[in-house]
Amino acid sequence: MRLVPRWALFSSGCAPLLLVGGWAIAARFEGSAYDPATQTISVLAAYGSPGFWVMTGALLALGACHILTAWGLRPAALAGRVALAGGGVAALVVALLPVPSSGGSLRHGSVVVVGFTLLAVWPVLAADRGAAAPWGLRPAPSIIVTALIGLGAAWFVFEMQRHGSAGVAERVLTSLQSLWPFVVVVSCIRRLEKDERVT
Repeated sequence: MRLVPRWALFSSGCAPLLLVGGWAIAARFEGSAYDPATQTISVLAAYGSPGFWVMTGALLALGACHILTAWGLRPAALAGRVALAGGGVAALVVALLPVPSSGGSLRHGSVVVVGFTLLAVWPVLAADRGAAAPWGLRPAPSIIVTALIGLGAAWFVFEMQRHGSAGVAERVLTSLQSLWPFVVVVSCIRRLEKDERVT
């Protein structure tokens, strides 16, 4: 199995912390005007919002983390690594194309859809069918995670259309998307350590 550099633990581990920390801090700047249960993360990064700079910085850092993790995740199939890096690029673009202070943005929404899609399919595209594959790259967990992300995306769309708990759905979805690369990296490193002990 190809070596996963130790810094990939840092890049993949920082991704969920930056995302959650970014929306938590930005929401504090917004105060009571912001409802995290019903409003999306994009509202926090909108032009003119008090926490704009915090959420924008968090999205930029998140995108960089995904790109670095994709680079270091050498045991994963190339298509999955490209999809993960593409999700990172989408996060960078989302940060650079924030929604306006009122109303929506087709460009922002389109990039969000592309990013969500890439981060949904990367686990399946990265899967390794070999018997010695690390747990996080085996087909069954990869398919399950992609299915869960797909269900989370459907839940988010449903809540958006009914003006319900879109903020909750988006946070669950993006948390899973940002945490899974860390799980995969840990499983790869543990598998490599196990192989080294055997030999």
